Amino acid sequence: MKRFGQVIGLRPEDAAEYIRLHADVWPGVLKKIEECNIRNYSIFRYGDLLFAYMEYHGDDFDADMAAMAADETTQKWWALCMPMQKPVEDRAEGEWWKTIEEVFHCD
Repeated sequence: MKRFGQVIGLRPEDAAEYIRLHADVWPGVLKKIEECNIRNYSIFRYGDLLFAYMEYHGDDFDADMAAMAADETTQKWWALCMPMQKPVEDRAEGEWWKTIEEVFHCD
């Protein structure tokens, strides 16, 4: 299992709608997340920042993320959510959510 922490900005004018959408995530989106070996997935809000935490339990992260990106329901979900997000400036090439370094963990 590999843990991921990620961060992205949230456009203030869209915060209420983003929270509303995530209060009732589409079943097809949740199913695809599970099929792509992601567990214990959370998104937290701090002002205009979103922080995501997830655990990846598969053995081919790139293939699983490609399968998620190819999913029609997920694409529709992202089409709603992505305009509400504002990627941080120092993200890596091709990254939407910036993956951040884990500096401590305790079970």
